Amino acid sequence: MNYKIAICDDSEADRQYLAALAAKWAANADHTVQIDAFNSAENFLFHYAEKKDYDILLLDIEMGRMDGVSMAKKLRQENDTVQIIFITGYSDYISEGYEVAALHYLMKPVREEKFCAVLYRAVEKLRKNEKVLNLELSGEMVRVPIYQIRYAEVFGNYVTIHALSDYTVKMTLGKLEEQLDERFYRVGRSALVNLTRISRVTRKEILLDNGITVSLPRGTYEGINRAIISMG
Repeated sequence: MNYKIAICDDSEADRQYLAALAAKWAANADHTVQIDAFNSAENFLFHYAEKKDYDILLLDIEMGRMDGVSMAKKLRQENDTVQIIFITGYSDYISEGYEVAALHYLMKPVREEKFCAVLYRAVEKLRKNEKVLNLELSGEMVRVPIYQIRYAEVFGNYVTIHALSDYTVKMTLGKLEEQLDERFYRVGRSALVNLTRISRVTRKEILLDNGITVSLPRGTYEGINRAIISMG
């Protein structure tokens, strides 16, 4: 497979080290990669405005005028598929990664074994993002990328699928569940939720990354938390 990797770090030594690790990983994994390096968030964003086609972003947090978290928030406003991997010397920033759906944090100095394991995870997520759900609506076929689906809920004999748009189709929740993957968790008898789109879980409800809440039936709190942890 071919992948485009961007490295954004204000340390030239770190950029060179990460690029060498990424090239070695690609050779061992039989992937072809294009690796571009940037010395600041502003430099990356200027280039990104021309070609918005990076698959993986290795992003230093502690940089100059614009830090890595601020840059990632700006990037996420229009791109929800690029796999963001933060590189940092401090653990204080980890909680901020939830806002931008960061795949992982790598602590400096970056170890090769851990680095390669995270890149394999990034590639697996990219592969999953290619999966689509085919829905027949009003006599035409609509293809919905599975990663865009936040949740689905039942109303009588119909299921409404909430993605970038809402789609209501006549089918059972069980039939829909068969067409999805391990990212989706059955919440009682009336809903399926994308675990990767959850920002918080309480005893009574699930808060999704777009601010929507889904009711959590009694007795299901522990199960959904275990499922989220297993997704890791």
